[in-house]
This record gives sequence, C-alpha cells and structure tokens, in this order.
Amino acid sequence: MKKQNLKKVLSSVLIILLTGITFSCQDTTMEEQETAVVAKEQQNSTKKFVASAVSDLARRWAPIHYRDVDATGTYSEGGKSDYITAINYDNDWNAENNWNNLPAYANSLAAHCYYSIVESKTHWFITYAFFSPRDWTDNPFLYSLDQHENDLEGVLMIIEKDGSSYGALKGAVTVSHSDFFSYVPTSSSFVSGLESIDGTLQMRDFNGELHPVTAQDAKGHSLKAWPQHDIDGDGIIYYPSANGVAEIPADNYDNHVEYKLVDIFESGGLWDQRFNTELFSSPAGGFKGNDFKTGGANAPWAWDDGNDAIVQGGEFATDPAKLADNYFDAVGNFSRTYVDNKYNASAGGIVTVYQNCNYTGYAIALAAGNYTLNQLKSYGIVNDDLSSVRLENGYKITMYQNDNFGGESVVITGNNSCLGNFNDKASSVKISAL
Repeated sequence: MKKQNLKKVLSSVLIILLTGITFSCQDTTMEEQETAVVAKEQQNSTKKFVASAVSDLARRWAPIHYRDVDATGTYSEGGKSDYITAINYDNDWNAENNWNNLPAYANSLAAHCYYSIVESKTHWFITYAFFSPRDWTDNPFLYSLDQHENDLEGVLMIIEKDGSSYGALKGAVTVSHSDFFSYVPTSSSFVSGLESIDGTLQMRDFNGELHPVTAQDAKGHSLKAWPQHDIDGDGIIYYPSANGVAEIPADNYDNHVEYKLVDIFESGGLWDQRFNTELFSSPAGGFKGNDFKTGGANAPWAWDDGNDAIVQGGEFATDPAKLADNYFDAVGNFSRTYVDNKYNASAGGIVTVYQNCNYTGYAIALAAGNYTLNQLKSYGIVNDDLSSVRLENGYKITMYQNDNFGGESVVITGNNSCLGNFNDKASSVKISAL
C-alpha cells in the first residue's frame, strides 16, 4: 500500500512538474511573439515616419506654379493642352497614346507633380517635375519640327540642412527644354559659379510658409522662375496640396488649383516604370512618342543641358550635388557624399577637388582610390590645374607632381582652400582613409 501510494505521489509530482514546464515554455513563446510583434510595429512605425517625413519635406519646398494657357490653335484643345496632369492620366503607362487621348480626358486633367529627394550629408536635393501630354505650337510650319508627344519639365531645389526640420532653401535650377537656368532667393549666400545666376527666386506665403514661385509658358512649357515666365491673359496658378488632393481646374483662369505630389520612387512609380517599353525607349529615360516628332521628352534622370562641359546628361537628378557645386560658388559646408541616392548609389565621393582657390571653378568628387593623369582626365580634371580640396573626416589625399605618383608630393588631411606651393601642380593623386 505504502509503495503503491508512493508511486502515485511520484507520478502526480512528475505530471505537475511537466505541466509547469509546458506552461513556462508557452509563456516564453508568447513573450517572444509579443516582443516580435512590438518590434515589427515599431519598425513599421519608423518606415511610416520616414515616408511621412519625406513627403512633408517635398511639400514644404514644393513651388507655387504659374502655367500660362493658350486656348487658340489647332492642337490647343481649348487650353487643355497646357494643363499639368499625371503621366498616366488616361489610366495607362503608354506614352504613345497620350497625345491622341487628350480630347477624351480633357475635363478630368487632375493636377500632379512628380518629385524625388536625394540626400547628402549636408543637403537635400528635391527635383519637381510637371507633365503635359502635348508639347505643341500654333504655327503650322513648325508642326513637324517643334511639336512632340509628352512633355516633362522641372526644377531642382537645393536645401541646406541647418538643424531645422526642413532646412533652408539656397538655390534652384530649372529645366527649359535643353537649357538649365539657375536662381537664388534673396536670403541665399550662393553666387555664380561655372554658370551665371539667371535671376532671383521669388518666395510667396502659402499656408503660413514661404514657397518658391516657378512658371511655365504656354505650348512649349519652358520652366523658369516667376516672373521670367508669367501668365499672359488666361492661365492657371497651381499650389501644392497638403492632403494629397489632385484638383481639376474649373477653367483656363483658375487661380487656385492644388496639385498632388507623387514620389518618383514609390512602388510602381515613374522610376520603376523605366523598364516599361511602352513608356520609355530605354531605361535611360527618353519618353516614347509617335505624334509629329519621335520622342522629345525626357525623365529627370535624362535631363540634359547640352552645353555643360562638366555636368553630364541626367546628373541634374542622379548627381545633384555635382550640379549645385559647379553651378554655384560660396556654397559653404558642402558634402558630395550621399546618404540616400536611389538614382545612383555610386555617385559622389569623399574628396572634392576644385580648379581654383576658395572652392571655385570646376568641382569633381572622387571616391577612395589611386588616380593617374589619364584617370583624372576622364573625370574632366586638367593636368596641373587643381587649387583647393574638400575632404570628408577620416580621409586624406596625397597629390603628386608627376603622373603615376612620382615627383614631389603633399598630403592633405582636411579642407584646404588654396594649395599654396602645390597650387596647379597635381598630375596624379591617391585617396585613402587616415
């Protein structure tokens, strides 16, 4: 009896212990699951915050935009050919039906503006782009020469990180067909660099914040700072929407139409569409088009000022720090190292060499590595032509008097506004960590 009872007791104890262990394991698993859920929620929250911060930054510096309208002419569609809208306004991403689909959608041209943000250590570079289905003319003799399907022109805003939420606007460069124009607000320290500043960027209050003011002419839609283009008679004034609304103008004289900001990098957006063979002739960014001229419009990563020797085609969007550093002087603390560049992760560099003292003349960013004279020339650097240098912390540049790292040399470990005895002497360089 006693032995039997002892067995029962031991069995009961064992069951209790096993049950306790099971519950303990279940509790641990539940805690781990709860922790994982919380972590995922925090991660999602961070992603949402980042996305929200990006859209808020784009909205903060989005331009008040004047669009001149011409209601006359065979292809004006009563002025609708000058309205801004979405690239897929006709519910597809086919670039070769945008001209002909315009009449059917003429009363539903909701206003959109495409944007992208590229970030360096010291600046944000925000590209804004406005689309119209037609680039047209009312001159019959120029129909086949000037007109083309699709039109996308834009502006780059250069924002200095100054410790505030949205930074300070320092300069802007606009796209006018195959020419770029540069502007600065009155508060900016920027001065003319390789390109002369073309005018003042006007600022105007909207919802308690100062926004830059831009404008496009009718028909060809060249974009400049207002009032270098302005409304002549009929025209529309567009404003950035704070809540993602894409409004449709009431008529050709509507002076308050809000446009929706659309991130170029959003999933399925314009950047993802670069491989769409119905939209682009190639991922390089040239729009297709089969009315009058073939093609003629470009995405931001293909915008090009044909007479820029240093800034190459597409770098307006893909390497905007290079454009800003060359177009403007007196840019202050200016890094060419990108924190976020979805167009080109390899753009920029840790060292920037300048043609002249005081960080002026052409400005070329280089990554760590060794550069012979031929390699320097491939970047646009001339022999015996460098006079100042900017470096990221933790790096050095060794400059050599002769090609292939020969002759006299000097080691530079920080920003140097004028190279003194080594001015206009460098024929090869080495860049490495300290």
